[in-house]
Amino acid sequence: MNQTVLRSGLSGLLPWILPALFILGWVLVSETGTIPTYLLPHPETIGRAGFTYIFGHAGEGPYAGRFLGDARASLYRVVSGFSLAALLGIPLGIWSGRTRAVRRLMSTSINALRAVPGICWLPLALVWFGIGLKTTVFLVALAAFFPIYLNAAAGARGIDPLLLQAGAMMGIRRVRGTFAILLPGAMPNIMTGLRLGLGIAWAYLVLGELTGVPDGLGAVIMDARMLGRIDIIIVGIILIAVMGRLSDLLLTSILRFCFKSARRLT
Repeated sequence: MNQTVLRSGLSGLLPWILPALFILGWVLVSETGTIPTYLLPHPETIGRAGFTYIFGHAGEGPYAGRFLGDARASLYRVVSGFSLAALLGIPLGIWSGRTRAVRRLMSTSINALRAVPGICWLPLALVWFGIGLKTTVFLVALAAFFPIYLNAAAGARGIDPLLLQAGAMMGIRRVRGTFAILLPGAMPNIMTGLRLGLGIAWAYLVLGELTGVPDGLGAVIMDARMLGRIDIIIVGIILIAVMGRLSDLLLTSILRFCFKSARRLT
């Protein structure tokens, strides 16, 4: 019993070992002056800046109390772009994975477009949509689409045709077979694609918000760079990392709640 509790405690602590070592190294570097504070402020300075940004009141400083508004704007852009990518990427990926003609039709175009860096799309998106929500959503959706599509296609292609044939012999129609056989079998790949797409969505969110939008975590980072506020830049990076991790946990929880096949994945 004691060994089980000990193992459970160690398992709970394991994810925090690397962050703790990183913070410890950061404190040591700051205390010894190895890296100048104007390049890497002390963790205490970052903590105070983060507290003011999150819990402060307007007027206490340039960024005091802005977090809720910025987080709301960034979350809306990420959710909008990611949802659009998932709605297009999963069905197209499954269709491509199960139909050779569709795969041959889309393969060249998809693999060519995904090789284009996101920064190349930014000027075109600004011309098409202007500065604001549409440009950011376009960039997020475009970036998240490719891992979702490719993983869904790989998962659908890996389904044994005998399973679908057996289902047909038992009277399972194609639509029902898609949800009863195809989706459960492809779920590991679909889940991986969605998680990769969500992570990339957060990265491209910052790219979209660097275009001059008035709010959002990326906008704060860009504005802090112009003012030389390295502490706020690091606070923004940390908050994006935390929100990205929380959104990943939420995504996996939703998938496991909605799909039995996702619950079997660890």
